[in-house]
Amino acid sequence: MKVIAWVVLIAVLIPIQSVLLPHASVWGVTPDLGLIAVCLAGVLGGELHGLLVGIALGLVMSLFSAADPVAGMVIKGAIGYVAGLAGRHVVYLSPVILAVGILVTSCLAGLLTVSLLKLSEQQDLWWALRTIVLPQSVLDAVVGAVVYWIAWSRLNVERWMAEYRM
Repeated sequence: MKVIAWVVLIAVLIPIQSVLLPHASVWGVTPDLGLIAVCLAGVLGGELHGLLVGIALGLVMSLFSAADPVAGMVIKGAIGYVAGLAGRHVVYLSPVILAVGILVTSCLAGLLTVSLLKLSEQQDLWWALRTIVLPQSVLDAVVGAVVYWIAWSRLNVERWMAEYRM
């Protein structure tokens, strides 16, 4: 049942990310819903679940964009695994702590992506950090914290996580 739920989420997430979000951007920046979904899958499901969802989502999202499939799988898989470790070992994971974690991982993923690209002379590393990486990381953190806060306030997340991981 979990596999079917994640396949449906991935199938719904790809069109939303590629078709709808470019029209709803904030200052030309859109949140990375794949990164947010992988972080939440890792936090709620554990290390292995976050790793597998990250690999699958990284592959599928990179196939629908101009990104390198191997880099997408490795980055999103690592993010899912680290989020799973954090979710398993942090006793009280509040939305603020999750937002800080998503901010840091989104900054690192954006920095890695920018360092893999060959930028022109007008677009150096500092330009990319200032105009793309940091605004997208803040937007990812806000969206991820809001989604987690809604789930956290409406559901008993601690009890659900304890039962789900058994």
